[in-house]
Amino acid sequence: MSRENLLFAIIGILLGFIVGFMLASSMSQKQTQQLAAASQGLPADHPPIAGQSGAPDPQAMRAQVAAQLEKAKNEPNNFDAQMTAAKLYYQIERYDQAIEFLLKANALKPTDYQTVVFLGVANLDAEHYDQAEKWYRAAMKMKSDDVMVLAGLADATLRKGDARAAEDAIAKLEKADPNAEDLANFRTRLASLKGGK
Repeated sequence: MSRENLLFAIIGILLGFIVGFMLASSMSQKQTQQLAAASQGLPADHPPIAGQSGAPDPQAMRAQVAAQLEKAKNEPNNFDAQMTAAKLYYQIERYDQAIEFLLKANALKPTDYQTVVFLGVANLDAEHYDQAEKWYRAAMKMKSDDVMVLAGLADATLRKGDARAAEDAIAKLEKADPNAEDLANFRTRLASLKGGK
């Protein structure tokens, strides 16, 4: 799985959370409209009365997100709350805040593989290349042949400018998946890195 695929998976999970929230909100509004219509003697399928609409309320969505973030702050021992907050911050590209919540989640469940990988991804995107490398290496100790992790490690060491570590990571990636989509790009970047020294 490439780094991009992991990002799409994370974004997909977040999108599913948001769409689920919007659907639940919409259903709740429809039920409220039906109750209001019934209490006014109108049929249940009557169109919305002035001031009511079936569209999700952006303020309500912001309030829900704020509530999730507040929950994570108020419940530091709640792993799921920490992960939800991290994903929300990551989605809006506030990587340092995402990392803060990921570190709390990691402290609660140090052996959770996905959290360790997510720490590598978030640090890479935040341009904290040393930390990204550290977390990708930790993930490799848990699962040494994860192509996405190997690609992330190669990317981090290339961005750091560490040709020797990058070469090693690229070799491991090639061994795990000789057809990995990032290999050609990494080899080109490695050649440029070596040529620049």
